[in-house]
Amino acid sequence: MINIRPFKGLRPRTDIVDKVAAKPYDVLNSAEAKAEATNNPFSFLRISKPEINFENNIDQYAEEVYQKGKEVFTAFINENILQRDEKPCMYVYAQTMEGRTQTGLVAGSSIDDYFNDKIKKHELTLIAKENDRIKHMKTKMAQPGMVFLTYKAVEEIDVIIEHYTSHQAAENDFVDSQNVRHQLWKIDNENIIQKLVTLFKEQVPASYIADGHHRSAASAKVGKQLREENPNHTGNEPYNYFLSCLFPSNQLQIQDYNRVVKDLNDLSEATLLEKIAQHFTIEKIGQTIYKPTQLHEFSMYVNGNWYKLTAHNNTFDANDPIGVLDVTILSKYILDEILNIKDQRTDKRIDFVGGIRGLGELQKRVDSGEMKIAFAFYPVSLDQLITIADTGNIMPPKSTWFEPKLKSGLVINVLND
Repeated sequence: MINIRPFKGLRPRTDIVDKVAAKPYDVLNSAEAKAEATNNPFSFLRISKPEINFENNIDQYAEEVYQKGKEVFTAFINENILQRDEKPCMYVYAQTMEGRTQTGLVAGSSIDDYFNDKIKKHELTLIAKENDRIKHMKTKMAQPGMVFLTYKAVEEIDVIIEHYTSHQAAENDFVDSQNVRHQLWKIDNENIIQKLVTLFKEQVPASYIADGHHRSAASAKVGKQLREENPNHTGNEPYNYFLSCLFPSNQLQIQDYNRVVKDLNDLSEATLLEKIAQHFTIEKIGQTIYKPTQLHEFSMYVNGNWYKLTAHNNTFDANDPIGVLDVTILSKYILDEILNIKDQRTDKRIDFVGGIRGLGELQKRVDSGEMKIAFAFYPVSLDQLITIADTGNIMPPKSTWFEPKLKSGLVINVLND
């Protein structure tokens, strides 16, 4: 069963929380982050992406960059931009986007649960990205970004959280530049906290990483390193748990995560379509953007035209949790077989576009000449994600996109006292 715990959250002052809280480090490149933080000295991006504090040609993995992040983090604390709660708390975090609200519990999740696979994964991680997060955390001795977890909904947990948020005023309540409303409540009632700890321990057999595989892997490894470095380790130290927000599965919605490719592997458009037709039914839509409406249906944009692709029944096995995924079908029969993209994690010819950007972004990148062809999916379901994680399988890279994203800097877990 799942082990969670309260912690002394380090949080922005209420009067500037909307200026501090920022997008996660991994949804912006350095140039985008610098632009977003311009004219905002409180932006948490100055800590989570500290390269933006330098000239544009700085190596974001240089030692001085990590040290700059620590310097700004320390300054935020010393200047009371960030303030730490006096006692261990849990927090309720609600996000409302386009009329839909998802409400999660911010708590520490056990690194032992991570190592023992009670916190289940569905993606592989890259060592370089893990090491970057490890360096950030150890330099600052803090976990600045939440890991987005989900679990199979438990009615009693839902009732406690709903009752609390309906009877208490949110400490933070603001709308961001993407018109997403963010609300945060602090739970400092020890009886409620203990009840939640007990319910997760008794009624939640596993949690699932929705977003944040690199953050969770790095947090667990940092915790393990700090254990080994501490001769007086007790198991109660903050580093034994990582910063997480746990959402019930019935509140979440997965968006599509689409692909753009730089070339056609020296194929003419006619030859490309001929090869695709061996495994897909092709319908030319024309210049009107076409969005897939069901599983095993794809959109393709090439040379100014949209196409609807429908996978033939022999391209997937309904009993294979990985083989039935649309991302697997596209990867096997088009990206690999036709375009010769064998490893999407390392091939420089392919890029990924989250569904929040819309299919117009795919068309824009192809029309600009940057990319040659684009593909869009019907979203993976949460049930598919859970089934894959429960069976110990790994999804192909960049299979899921969750919105809205959890704000960085809204709550921080400090790794020492």
